[in-house]
Amino acid sequence: MIQESLRQRYREDGAVLLRGALNKEQLARCREALDWGAANPGPNASGMLVGTEHQSFVDNSNPAAKPRLDAMMADMPFGQLFAELWGSKHVWYFAEEIFLKTGGIGPRTFWHQDTSYLPWGGSHWGNAWISFESVPKSNALEIVRGSHLGTRYDGPTFRDPNDPTDPLHGGDVLPRLPDIEAERKANPGAWDVLSWATEPGDVLVLHPNSLHGGAAVDTAFPDRHTIVFRFFGDDATFHPLPAVSRAPGFARNGMLFQKEMARLEGGEPFRSPIFQQLR
Repeated sequence: MIQESLRQRYREDGAVLLRGALNKEQLARCREALDWGAANPGPNASGMLVGTEHQSFVDNSNPAAKPRLDAMMADMPFGQLFAELWGSKHVWYFAEEIFLKTGGIGPRTFWHQDTSYLPWGGSHWGNAWISFESVPKSNALEIVRGSHLGTRYDGPTFRDPNDPTDPLHGGDVLPRLPDIEAERKANPGAWDVLSWATEPGDVLVLHPNSLHGGAAVDTAFPDRHTIVFRFFGDDATFHPLPAVSRAPGFARNGMLFQKEMARLEGGEPFRSPIFQQLR
């Protein structure tokens, strides 16, 4: 049972750590999903900063994994977890994302919001971030406290290692992302940042409109295997992306489930039979 104090922290901060949320069997199933996905990359597999010394492997919403993961979710605790965390009668599973940084190569991921890439609005969204190593705080994901309630920025392209704010969409619909890391270096207190050291079985839950980044690897912590499962509830709406974009594949409907997203209008409930209902 999730306590009201935790619900309030999620509403206000946009991120909470649920320690020991997964037992060994559940964690093993998540690891099987990650390993299968890494061995069977889908059409969205690419990576970040590809072609540079900073590249890492990323795969997002592999269609071949969907039947397996939809079936798996029926036996996992996420439906109840998010229903309690949000106070939502219904919970749906969206999709997965895989992140691999290995060999001590992989600096921090640029600050961004998932809502720069996907057409999501409302309060009932959650990314369940699951790592399989003991992650020190110095290598952990970082989240700007309360940013899920604020501005939706134009996310970075992840193409230029020298420009962490290179705008995906361009134009004036979404404001350009601040250079958060440069501001923190100049003034460590410039941004109110949350992060936690985690152990296998912990689940870090963050709202996808939260500014987040980091999670570097280095010689002291050389490998990180992370799978993220995304969920939504009753208060989830379609919030279209800019209709004109430097990245046409992201215009209006985002990069995933584009056929289903094209049927929705701005402000409508985010619903489609393609998404597995858990509650």
